[in-house]
Amino acid sequence: MLNRVVVTGLGCISAAGHNVKALTDTLFSYHDINTIAPVCNFKAKKNAYIAAEVKNYNPSQFFTAPQLKQLDRFSQFALIATQEAIEDAKITFSEHLAHRTCVVHGTSIGGQETIEHAYQQLFLEGKTRTHPFTVPKLLPSSATSQISMKYGIKGPAFSTSSACSSSGHAIAIATMMLRCNMVDVAIVGGAEACITEGNFIAWDGLRVLSADTCRPFCSNRSGLVIGEGAGTLILETQEHAQKRCAHIYAEVSGVGMSSDAHNLVQPLVEGAEQAMKMALSDAKVNAEQIQYINAHGSGTLQNDKTETQAIYQVFKEHSKKLKVSSTKSTHGHVLGAGAAIESIATILALKKQMLPPTRNYQKADKDCFLDYVTNHPIKHSVKQAMSNSFAFGGLNVSLLFSTYKN
Repeated sequence: MLNRVVVTGLGCISAAGHNVKALTDTLFSYHDINTIAPVCNFKAKKNAYIAAEVKNYNPSQFFTAPQLKQLDRFSQFALIATQEAIEDAKITFSEHLAHRTCVVHGTSIGGQETIEHAYQQLFLEGKTRTHPFTVPKLLPSSATSQISMKYGIKGPAFSTSSACSSSGHAIAIATMMLRCNMVDVAIVGGAEACITEGNFIAWDGLRVLSADTCRPFCSNRSGLVIGEGAGTLILETQEHAQKRCAHIYAEVSGVGMSSDAHNLVQPLVEGAEQAMKMALSDAKVNAEQIQYINAHGSGTLQNDKTETQAIYQVFKEHSKKLKVSSTKSTHGHVLGAGAAIESIATILALKKQMLPPTRNYQKADKDCFLDYVTNHPIKHSVKQAMSNSFAFGGLNVSLLFSTYKN
């Protein structure tokens, strides 16, 4: 019999705040909170560049100078979110538990700041070599390594990199490892810090960046807004959590994964549909038992239309009763960390029995015809909730979280 998997710790840093409390206050505020603004991380040559940056972030408040020499910004965020999650879970790692714990932390891009700094040294400043830690800092797996080293975790440790589904895959894979008794505890999530000049020029080439704000599912939506930050969750087998009398936020009741096998940038209804159906099947629940979906909802013309169609295909008439929202309108599109932060938002919705809104919504779109909980949070009974992540290249993850019942 497979183990049940529960969530016992949450940690987060994003444009919505430096911790989970700040994220909660921002997501569920009845007032407009400005988290999206002109880029500050670099001097933009194009004035239209906007982002959801982590505000008032000072690395020296969290790390010593020697530590920072080994930490790209994305690894810094990963460590900050992980420390909060571990403290929240009130868990300590004995020698035995260290071997029975895994770290699976995702990122889409990894050490982008380190890469661009090295290129600047080589190609603009005329230097012939880079800092010795350049390669260890830029590796997508560096955040995972830093987490495992800090807490002495000796079980399986690796990174997932599947574009915007990276941390969704991390949560899904760790859930399966816990279910089959490979580990007792999992440190999972994702981190991203790619608000850099080179990265923005590349994204601009895709013609998907918004010049004003992120307004998912709205008829005048103008594209996505890149964000930065990290989210970490502590997952445990139900038995392990109960033995140590841990506080349980929610249960990971279902996971679904699929590939469009279609196109590098164009989403496909069938792929998203398949991931959601697999999550429902895995949880052994009917579509009618889901009350809320935290949508991928990137704010691009094609993605929001495709996701709406996929949700309708899965939920049929029940889709009229579903509540759907995209929290990217608050914290931005945090790429590889998005699924982790959005999973936390979904769990907070279960905890508070309140749904975070799709902010900045202005005009309805005939192709986006669901209830998107627009502009203000609402109180709503929710026992089962889904979180979707649909990435470039057609890499899809749907996760189901439910209120915990012993």
